[in-house]
Order: sequence, then C-alpha cells, then structure tokens
Amino acid sequence: MKLSNKIFYKRHKLELEKYTYSKNCLHIINTNSLNKFENDSTQKIDLDIQKENHLNDLNLNKKYEIVILSDILENHNDVYGILFSVKNLLKKDGKIIISSINTKYLFVIKILEFFKLKDSNKSNSYIHIKKINNITKGIGLEYQKYYTKQIFPFKFYKLGNLINNTLEILLSPFNLGIKTYMIFRPNIDSESKYSKSIIIPAKNEEGNLEELVDRIPKFHNTEIIFSYGNSKDKTWQVMESIKTKNQDFDVKVISQTKSGKANAVWEALDIVENEVIAILDADISVEPETLVDFFEIIDTNRADFVNGTRLIYDMEKNSMRFLNKIGNRFFQFFVSRVIKEQLTDSLCGTKVFKKSYIQDLNLWQKKLWIKDPFGDFDMIFSAAYTGQKIVELPIYYKERRYGETQISRFKDGFKLLVYLGESFIRFNTSRNV
Repeated sequence: MKLSNKIFYKRHKLELEKYTYSKNCLHIINTNSLNKFENDSTQKIDLDIQKENHLNDLNLNKKYEIVILSDILENHNDVYGILFSVKNLLKKDGKIIISSINTKYLFVIKILEFFKLKDSNKSNSYIHIKKINNITKGIGLEYQKYYTKQIFPFKFYKLGNLINNTLEILLSPFNLGIKTYMIFRPNIDSESKYSKSIIIPAKNEEGNLEELVDRIPKFHNTEIIFSYGNSKDKTWQVMESIKTKNQDFDVKVISQTKSGKANAVWEALDIVENEVIAILDADISVEPETLVDFFEIIDTNRADFVNGTRLIYDMEKNSMRFLNKIGNRFFQFFVSRVIKEQLTDSLCGTKVFKKSYIQDLNLWQKKLWIKDPFGDFDMIFSAAYTGQKIVELPIYYKERRYGETQISRFKDGFKLLVYLGESFIRFNTSRNV
C-alpha cells in the first residue's frame, strides 16, 4: 500500500497556474510523473532522465516566457547540465520555476520509501536552496524567490484542505511546506527601447497638469493617458487643451465611469497601446523627471516591476501628514511580510511595469473579494504573487502646490487592513481542490 499523491499533485498543478496564466510556457516533467498532471493545458515535455543523451530533447527552436521543472532536480545527476539547457529555452526576460521537495523532509521521505509507502526516487538529490543558488550563478541565472506549500498533503475525509491551510497559515514564517518553488531569471543586462505609456489619474488638479506635462522628459514613442475624475475645477478643460496643443506626446483623455484613483488607473489600462507603463500622480509630489530612471530599469531588464519609495530620502516639509507617515510605515512593514519581499514603501503612486503584466494583475484581482481603493496594493501584490522581480527606486517626495489630498485616511485605511488579511491568506495557503 502506498500513500496517495493525487491531492498533492492537484494542489501543485493549481499553484503553477498563477505563473502559466496567459503566458507562453513550457512544463518539463519527469516521465515517471507525467500521469500526475491531468488536464494540464500547458505545453509539456516528458523527460526520461534515465535515457542517455536525454538533454538533447531540450534542443528546441523556440523561446519561452516561463519554463517549469517538476520532479526533475531531485532525480537528476547533472544539475548544472539540465539548468544550462533550460536557460537556453528562455526569453531574455523569462523565468524558470523549479519545483522540488523540501530538504527538511528528507529523513521522513527516506523512511516512507524504505517501507514502500512512497514511490522511490532514483538519485534522491534533494538540493538545498543555498547550494542550487551557487550553481545557478555560474550559469547566469539570478535567484529571485523561494517559498514552500503543502504541509498536510492528504484528503483525510474532506478535512485535508482545512487542516493543510490552517497549518500553512500558522507556520507561514518557517517554510515548512513539502513542495518547494524557486524562481530564477536570466542575468542579462541588455537594453531595449520600449514604447512607453504614462497614465495620469487626475481629479481637481487644474493647477498642476500643464507644468507636469511640460516637465515629463521627451521619450521616444510615448503616449500620455489622462484619466479624469469628476472635478470641481477646470481639470477636464486643461486636459483637452494639452491634448490639442502638445506636440511631444500622443495624448489621450478619458473620463472614468466610477470614482476613485484605482478605477481611474484600471480604465486607463484598458486602452494602453505601448509596451511599458508608468503610473504618475498629477500633484507633482514626485518629480516627473525621475521617470528616466524608472524606465531605464525596465529597458535594461534589471526588473519586471519598479516601485517608487518616498521613505528613503528626507521629505519636503508638509509633503505628508504625520498620521499618513505612521500609516505608510505600518503598511510597509506588514506588506513586506505578506509578500515575503522587503519593501520600504507600499503606497507610493509612482510605479512602472510592462504591459504584459496586466494579465497578472487581472488574475490577482479575480481572487480577491475586497477592493483596493488606491490600486497600489493590487499592483504590488499581483507582481509578487506571479513571480515578477520587484525593485524600488527612491524618490524625493514634494509638497503639493495646488489643491489638496483626496485620501480618506481612516475609511481607506480600514479597507487596506482587511485587504492585507485576505492577501495574507492567498499568499500563504495552497489552492483547494
């Protein structure tokens, strides 16, 4: 008699879906595990690692955004060779997802295999993250993220999901899941001249818009999308005037159908045409000239998502109210723990990312019932959830010179607290089957 692995592999397949959603993917699976991935629509290669010259099966004339390895490394006797071959299948901004078994369970696994309660692996080369990281550096792969899932991989009279999710939440800081996930990306510093879109949500910003646009650097092939919120001043008229007169950018103006900054951004994303997108607040609290540095990070493939941070440099006096500073520090602390990546600012309005990331954003939003009032959490959390490389760029935060802040500190702050709670559960539990 053997322990059933059906639930274990169903959960594993569901975990991989967040990386494969709307992506050009290749899933490399150990031949012995192929039948465990039922109804998986991803392009697959079953790799018989016992066959001589099996690495020749990876000589494909195609490049992929995502390459996943399942049940390969713990059974392979040439880790360097397999990873080198896989790297050649990646686009320059692609990612490798390596799924293996947590080394913390090696002794337990040996016992289960000895008593024939589990399928036996041939080489049992369960590699610790520190060791594999040293190998990937030599190949030109950059380590990005490591996490685990599934502590209780059994059905157990329909209580298995509840038991597993409870254990995952309670033990989330310790990475005690049986199934490990490691994300790597090519360490390639090459430059691309992407076309650019700049989204500017604006409500009651009549006195800021002309100066803002005048100060935006004259990037090649750039569109500006004004997303207008119902205003008491002449914000709409100023937008239309800029659209008519400006010769440096392709200017578009839309009127949002609902209220709130988040909605203004989401509706603008629906009409974006260019390859890289920047979100820029209209109040000029972030100097538009800094977009040069934001775009350069994406153009040179040093990150997938660039988050501005206001909490590194000293702020200009009166740029942020005291309670807002306390709130930002609070959210920064807890956001970093939810996504398990160290951020210094989670609510800065300036963010830059590729258009292809919008699909990941949509996937994340479908999973949540609570809405993000600003959109900053949605963007950061979806980027982290789907394995994007996030870097921060420090900016000087200035006092707004026209108008007043439109943030409802307590009402919106409570929404963000609830959002954090639900996101913590999403990040730290397996999808149920």
